[in-house]
Amino acid sequence: MGEYNIWQTAVQYTRLTMKAWFQYKVDAVLKSLAVFLREATGIIVIYFTMLKFDSLNGWNQKEMLFLYSLLFLTYGILIIFFTGLRDFSQYIHSGKFDRFLLRPRGLLFQIITSNSDWFAAIGHGGLGIVLFVVSAGSVGVMWDLQTVLYYGAAVIGGVLIQGAIFLLLASLQFYLIRTNTLKSVLYWNLRKFAGYPISIYHKAIQYIMIYLVPFAFVNYFPAQYLLRKKDMLGFPELYMYIAPLVGIVMYMGAYIFWRYSVKYYKSTGN
Repeated sequence: MGEYNIWQTAVQYTRLTMKAWFQYKVDAVLKSLAVFLREATGIIVIYFTMLKFDSLNGWNQKEMLFLYSLLFLTYGILIIFFTGLRDFSQYIHSGKFDRFLLRPRGLLFQIITSNSDWFAAIGHGGLGIVLFVVSAGSVGVMWDLQTVLYYGAAVIGGVLIQGAIFLLLASLQFYLIRTNTLKSVLYWNLRKFAGYPISIYHKAIQYIMIYLVPFAFVNYFPAQYLLRKKDMLGFPELYMYIAPLVGIVMYMGAYIFWRYSVKYYKSTGN
């Protein structure tokens, strides 16, 4: 009964946030389209650049689009559930987090269900779907039950990896108060690297992308499982198979750190 109430509350929160974001429908459509076009512009530039150079370390144009599709699709899903963690500093500085502490629901549940950036979700997620549709049929993947299940698990794993990063950064807020610069370095800047095969980077960048902020498990290793590119020889084959599991392990670790860190919260709101 309690589990049903939690899901019922989550659905109610989601309806409220959707109503707020889509109160002005034309404005909502235009803003979602603006996000889509902003991100698509970068992809178009990369695509035409690839036409000039034919391939990047063995990856052709369609394979690069497939790599990008995972990055955009996972972010589109991520931001539906983790907008509150992405914008967690606003809750701290405005005092809204204090109100969460007074309510009889779990803190993380309230943060996750308190807001969703639907414009970013539609813009990024829509672009991810378009890139997948354009590329998936021409990259040599045999879409049988096994590959479909792996792809679905990899998408969930990619969402959890990025969610874990946001959760870790939110937990650091209790110690550092402001982490916007850290977020820019550890998430937004490294996410740009993830748009390309990590095999083209220096070993130091590869180490960061695999072991410290594992964006490589969001799209590169899942794509390698499906495409089997030659540059995978530079990495352990096991990484392709464990990619969907990395998100679960990382999110569990981030959640444990969150539970420990929240004890050190001191109100900074107005």
